[in-house]
Amino acid sequence: MNLTIIKSVRTNNFKDKTIMQKITDMWKEASSALKNHHEVTYGLYYDYESDYKGNYTLSVAIESNDNDFTMKIPNNSKYEIFEVDTSSESGILNTWKEIWEREEKRDLERAYSFDYEKYYPNGQIEIHIAIK
Repeated sequence: MNLTIIKSVRTNNFKDKTIMQKITDMWKEASSALKNHHEVTYGLYYDYESDYKGNYTLSVAIESNDNDFTMKIPNNSKYEIFEVDTSSESGILNTWKEIWEREEKRDLERAYSFDYEKYYPNGQIEIHIAIK
């Protein structure tokens, strides 16, 4: 899958006091580029320093054939897919907490290559976690 990066930030879930502001600003800036985009949008997580407690890069991306700013997600990766409860404002955060809890219990063995949130035009959201 080829994705064109719209906007990116480098952050940390636990040590970056401005994480929510960074992510909100990133999505706001990307939304102007996405205003005429009516296909799937991605939140990409990659360039992991270590595990979910380390630094990582988060990008907003769309599927594209444009090779200028394209990132290719490997086809050989295996993913576990988590459905987000979109009826709750905290649905995405709650799903990430579930992922982290499963990882802490060693019930989920993450690969820390490319993970992504997939935002469908109908409002459905999935989180795809690369597994070993």
